[in-house]
This record gives sequence, structure tokens and C-alpha cells, in this order.
Amino acid sequence: MTNQQTAFTAVVLAADRGPDDPVAKAAGVRCKSLTPVGGKRMVFRVLDALAASKVVNTYILCGPPQSVVDHEPDLGTLISSGRVHWFENRATPSSSAFQVLQTLPDETPVLLTTADHALLSARIVDYFCSEAQATGCDVVAGVARHDAVTAAFPQTRRTATRLEDGAYCGCNLFAFLTPRARQAADFWRRVENQRKNPLRVIRVLGWHAVLRYLMGRLSLNEALDRISRRLGFKAGAVVLPYPEAAVDVDSVSDLKLVEDIVSNRQM
Repeated sequence: MTNQQTAFTAVVLAADRGPDDPVAKAAGVRCKSLTPVGGKRMVFRVLDALAASKVVNTYILCGPPQSVVDHEPDLGTLISSGRVHWFENRATPSSSAFQVLQTLPDETPVLLTTADHALLSARIVDYFCSEAQATGCDVVAGVARHDAVTAAFPQTRRTATRLEDGAYCGCNLFAFLTPRARQAADFWRRVENQRKNPLRVIRVLGWHAVLRYLMGRLSLNEALDRISRRLGFKAGAVVLPYPEAAVDVDSVSDLKLVEDIVSNRQM
């Protein structure tokens, strides 16, 4: 870590959709984040990647629920040791993230990720955090080019946002870098609360931007600029050169994919 860089606090969202989560059911575990991949539970894979990073020095878990932690000795020991701070999760990812961010000093740079990011590595974390700080933005999202992801993993189908300059996949990596970035967390919470009322979300972003997107005439930089001007904070993106950063475990087929990837790496 250079003198110009400030150490990050990492927040890992580690709850899921409850006992009916298909990945948790397939793995026979109480919570998706406890699903083993290559013999190690996903949440520990993520925490190990963060611990190996050069830019993260504080670790916060939001979830699993207390009822799960109480039945998982390894997780309970890690939390009670103080090496990882734990918060009870809220009803949604956005409200969980917002809750934790309110407890941290405004000037603390925060890396937000998820416990199902089973292929996360220290090199991905270090690259993203370094590039995010270099943008000069308040909040930054990690993305990967869809064509790079499908070239590396042709058997997977990832959701992509198709823009004028290409299609991008989200990577479940977000950097909240300034006090104004807290506004982004609040906006995420409000948008998630309105997910069944898309007209209200469109009103926030503007019809012009939405129409340009639908016509394939909205670039990534233009989209970020419009979001920034509308919402009062500067939003940015880091295009990651690591296609595996876009592969999380949302389904049983995703679980098989990451198991195969990890198995091949260990051979």
C-alpha cells in the first residue's frame, strides 16, 4: 500500500434468502455463505482473499443471522476473536449495507462485497481498490466486459448491461470512498424499496437516459455522468481485467461452475 492510499474497511454481506435458498438447500447448509467450494466455505474464501489483500485492514461481516452463527463454531470463534466484526443482517442487502456504513467514520474508504464471491482473490481486491481510488469518484463499482467473461467461461450465463461501448457484467465489488458516498448507499436502499415500481426509479435517472439506453446509444461513461449529475455524488466504474470477478454463486449451476474452476486450479 502506497503512502497515498488509505486502508479500506471491507464489508461482506453474508446473509441469503433464508432456508429456501436453492444453493443452501443443494449444499445442505443453513445459509448460502456456508456452502463449501473446494473444501472451504465460501464466506471463509472471501475473508481469506481480503486478509491477503494489501489494502484492507478491517473486516466486517453483515450476516449470517445470529441463529446461524450460534450453530457454526468456526464462524463464532472467528467473530469472538475480534478479527472479524459481525452485524446482524437486515431484510435486504441494501438496508444491511446502509446499516453498517452508518457505523463507520465518513472518511473511511469502504469495500463492499458478498460472501458468495467464491472466486475473489487478493489480486482482484488490490486492483479494484487501487483503481477505484485513482478515479477521484465518491462511489465506484467493479465491472467486467461480458465478452471477456463468456470467453473465459463459455458454460456460464451472466446478466449483462448492454451499452453503446459494449456489454458489462457486475462484479459485486463497490467502493464507498468519501462522505458523499454514503448518499449512494441511501439511494440503493430507496431504489431497492421501489423495485416493484420501476416508474419511480426511471424518474430518478431520467427518461432521456433510459431511452438512449433502450436504443443502444448510452455509453458507460455517459451513464455514470448522468447518474452523478442526478444524484449528487460522483459515480465511477473500474473495468476489471479478471473475468472470474463477475462469477458469483447465485444458482446451483453457478456452484458447479466455481467448483470446477477451483478444482482445475488445484490440479
